[in-house]
Parts: sequence; structure tokens; C-alpha cells
Amino acid sequence: MTTTARPRPALLVHALVPLRHPGLRTLAQVALGVAFLAALAQLRLAIGPVPVTGQTLGVLLLAAAGGRRLGVATVVTYLGLGLAGLPLFAGGAAGLATLGGTTAGYLVGFVVAAALVGAVAERHGTDRALPVAGAMLLGTLAIYAFGVAWLTRFAPDLTTAFAWGVMPFVVGDALKIVLATALLPWATRWLAPAR
Repeated sequence: MTTTARPRPALLVHALVPLRHPGLRTLAQVALGVAFLAALAQLRLAIGPVPVTGQTLGVLLLAAAGGRRLGVATVVTYLGLGLAGLPLFAGGAAGLATLGGTTAGYLVGFVVAAALVGAVAERHGTDRALPVAGAMLLGTLAIYAFGVAWLTRFAPDLTTAFAWGVMPFVVGDALKIVLATALLPWATRWLAPAR
């Protein structure tokens, strides 16, 4: 009995940035990803010590679309430029002082989430809903873990840090996962069929 191997999953980013030269393609992909993250960071709702922004969705989508290396490279470049002084973070924040604020743990969590989501996307693709949902959930949990761990510096106890750093975001992040799970498989099948 022979089994048919599933074709290697295609990454959506190659269809979105179809440049032939690998160096130029990577540079363009990272630049577009940084711009995407910076734009989503400005979608901001201040609800407490940590604002609701579109950054989390951006990190997860970029990593799923581009894979582990490109996802991490994009997030690290975004963070590096923001820490260097470009107003890329939520509300136009920038500079090293950001590392002392309540959101620093989330920023570190973005790198870990990009690595995890990108690795799942490379292995399982983004053309099926279940791997997308699993990757997005894994990435979101990583962001929460780093965010809450950092918030314990500002909160009187872990319960308060959890209340500040997770509870206000659960519904919104669940909606982001549902949105990504609905859109990514469709976009992948349409734009980047497996090869």
C-alpha cells in the first residue's frame, strides 16, 4: 500500500512578494512586514496598563505567512528600529525607555511567537484551518506568558498581573485567531498552492 505524501506547504509571502532575487525579496518582505506591524500598532485602545493593539495579529500573520526565519527577522527588525528611536510602537512610542514600560514583555513575546508560529507554518502550511488555529493559539499563549511575566514587576501579585495582562485581551485575541483561521487557508490556497 502506497501513501501519497502531502505536497510541501508553500509560504504565502512568496506569492505576495514575488521578486526573483533572494536578497531583494527578503529585504522587501522584511520592510513590508515592519510597515505592516507599525501600522497595526497604531490601532490602539488604551484600557489599562497594557493597551489593545493590532500588533499581536500582525506578528502572528507575518510569521504564518513567512515562516520562522522571516517572521523572526521581521519582528526583530521592527523592535530594533523602534528601540533605535523610530516611532513604530503603539501610540508612536519609541526608544530604549520602552523596555522599562509595562509592554516590554509583550515585545519580547512577539519574537518567541514569531518563531513558534513560523515553525508550525513551515511544517504544516497555512492552507488548512486546524494548523493555523493551533499555531495562532500557541503564539498568543507565548505572548501572554512573556507579557505577564514582565507585568509582575508592576503588579502587586501574579493574579493582578494576569488580570491586567491577559483577561482584557482574551476575547479580542480569540476573534483574531478566528479571523486568521478563516482567511489564511483561503488566501494560501488561492495565492500560493502547495508545490
